[in-house]
Amino acid sequence: MKYQRLNLSIAIAAVISAASFAPPALAIDVQAGDWKLSITGNVNAHYIWSRCDTNPNPIAGGLACIDTDSSSSSVSNGLLPASLGISGATTQGAYDLGFTFGLYPGISTNDGGSPNLQQTGGTVHTALGTAGLDVRQVFLTFGNKDMGTIMAGRNIGLFGADAILNDMTLLGVGAGNGSYAAPANTSLGSIGLGYIYTDWLSQIDYTTPALGGMKATIGIFDPLNTLSQVPASKKAPGLHAKVAYTAGPLYLSASGLFQQQRRTTTTPGPNGTTVTAPGDPDYNSWAIDLGGKYDIAGFEVAGWYYTGRGVGTTGLFVNSDDGFGHARKSDGYLAQITYKIMSTKFGINYGQSNLRAADGDLGIGRADLVNKNDKVTLGVYQDLTTNLMVLAEFSRLESQNNAGQTNTSRNVNIGAFLKF
Repeated sequence: MKYQRLNLSIAIAAVISAASFAPPALAIDVQAGDWKLSITGNVNAHYIWSRCDTNPNPIAGGLACIDTDSSSSSVSNGLLPASLGISGATTQGAYDLGFTFGLYPGISTNDGGSPNLQQTGGTVHTALGTAGLDVRQVFLTFGNKDMGTIMAGRNIGLFGADAILNDMTLLGVGAGNGSYAAPANTSLGSIGLGYIYTDWLSQIDYTTPALGGMKATIGIFDPLNTLSQVPASKKAPGLHAKVAYTAGPLYLSASGLFQQQRRTTTTPGPNGTTVTAPGDPDYNSWAIDLGGKYDIAGFEVAGWYYTGRGVGTTGLFVNSDDGFGHARKSDGYLAQITYKIMSTKFGINYGQSNLRAADGDLGIGRADLVNKNDKVTLGVYQDLTTNLMVLAEFSRLESQNNAGQTNTSRNVNIGAFLKF
């Protein structure tokens, strides 16, 4: 069983566990000379039951699960894999220094580098398999309260980060049908169903000192190819930026990115080479998102909206053009309300992601291309202790193509999330 994800057998990885929705936790700290070392992480597991569409319509990029069997069961990670983060901090001269390594293993059985399965062709979800390990974070920081902070390495991106970090399904499952393969190990949550996945990017950023509750970050990232591109060097790095403002229970943020894209289609050339198809233009990808949250009397209201051109849907630059260099437009939003009484939180969120066909999308290809993915999730999250949460969710997904045809799926999950 699998998602009809962008006509690809890939899964999109989820994000870090340092989210505002997570139960409070204390790191394991060790003092080693002038360095303070901290160990943080989580372990989570969920039982997921899914009912998929057994008579699906062709939807390229649809996220509703489809299968010949109407239902399935699995025990898997949710939107987050398990994690183990090791960081260190010290002050030397005028600078505060730091580093972080973030390791993210899954629990689903798959190849994961198992020599047993590689000898037999690398099948997944069978006996003798192992879980996969995803190394998402390797970065350094330096700065101080007067100059701000420079971060360099691999870390979570800026565009779309606040939407996923405040998604109530972050510690749950959201959209998911289990049996996740490496390196993702995760469900979708609301990825592609209200926001584009922020991803983990090789980057260099500068963050200003706090000024009246406001901070700004700007940086460059290693430019990504679209999934339809022959890998090619880029003329310039990608750019991204974020501004955030906090005033008591109010939090607001806006972020954006820009990247130049090379030509995306090629034709066979002499001696096994490829040449760019004539008339296939370069194009620019850009996107912005904005939103916020507000807490009052146990209620938290949150929402984020994004729009862009040539950025695609679900993942960065996925389905971003028609294959002929004509950029597709996309937009979407996530709206959420939660209410916490004592140690129990109740929540509902709805998200929608839209993709517009481009000039080169014609005929059956245009009709079958996804036009909209949306989802509603109802959830209950119970803190049993400071570090341990149990939860249950119900989600309904619908995917629609440009011909107006739809696929629908549903999933229910119960699970536990331990953070340290």
